[in-house]
Amino acid sequence: MPTALITGAGSGLGAEYARQLAARGADLILVGRDPAALEKVAGPLRARVDVEVLRADLVDPRERARVEARLADEERPVDLLVNNAGFGLPLAFETNDIEDEARHLALHVEVPMRLTHAALGPMLARGRGRILNVASVAAFMPRSTYGACKQWLVSFSRWANAVYRPRGVTVTAVCPGYTHTDFHARLGLPPGQEGVPGWMWLEARDVVRLSLRDVARGSAVSVPTVRYRILTTLVRVLPDRLSARLGMTGR
Repeated sequence: MPTALITGAGSGLGAEYARQLAARGADLILVGRDPAALEKVAGPLRARVDVEVLRADLVDPRERARVEARLADEERPVDLLVNNAGFGLPLAFETNDIEDEARHLALHVEVPMRLTHAALGPMLARGRGRILNVASVAAFMPRSTYGACKQWLVSFSRWANAVYRPRGVTVTAVCPGYTHTDFHARLGLPPGQEGVPGWMWLEARDVVRLSLRDVARGSAVSVPTVRYRILTTLVRVLPDRLSARLGMTGR
């Protein structure tokens, strides 16, 4: 059976990736900071696949090293890495705590870079493997440091897919739009108060299903749903000042 390692697997998209990959027969390694949340996801899935829970704060170098070592373990190969862990901050960079911003940058940029590096060696040696980086449609518009981090992830994934796909390893940046998870609630925004029109919301199950289809195709970038593919195309031709105003949606 293939094995998938998923970061941020205790809730939201990470938990949905776990459920859908288990339904396809993949064994799982669930990574996150909250062991209780990880076990809640793992419990119902153990009836059909093997599930390993790996508690780690990925911004802590010592704890992240355990995850890197698991990815590099050639005797227990990981076939799919899902870099999903992340969190949001208010868009007003000037009033945010700079240590929160530094942690945000590390989790969204340094952590997927390091985990990708750890996974690549064994994958390239076997001549097969897939890496999925959860980015965002915010990568295509000015949206404070969140958009900047996700833009880096998209650019890195495009480059890596072009270089490593001929050697059997694909890298895909998944760019969902607004999705019904607990992401906004953790920012203190109750359901219905995010300032986002109803038609812009996606369901986590659809984002995961469509993105896994694009991963299987070896796509460098996956933007789930036609409406968001149209939006990301349009926003790229707008002046920065206007696209930044559009990027304020959701706060």
